[in-house]
Amino acid sequence: MTQIDVREAKAKFSQLVRRALTGEEIVLTRRGAPVAKLVPLRGRGVRRFGVLKGAIKIGPEFFEPLPEEDLETSG
Repeated sequence: MTQIDVREAKAKFSQLVRRALTGEEIVLTRRGAPVAKLVPLRGRGVRRFGVLKGAIKIGPEFFEPLPEEDLETSG
C-alpha cells in the first residue's frame, strides 16, 4: 500500500490511476494522516487470465454433435 500526500497526488493523478488499475491501493494523506484511498472499481482493471482455471469442468459430451431435433429450425 502506497501513501502519498494530496498535493503530490494532484500532480501525478493520471499515473496514480494507472497504478490503482493494476490492483495497487494508494492512500492519500494530508499532513501525514490518511484521508482517502484510491482503488479500482470492482469489475474494472487488469484482466487476469486463468483465474478460473480448474474451477470449470467441461465433460466430453460438450464436444459431441447436437441431436438432429435440436438442429432443426421451425419456420
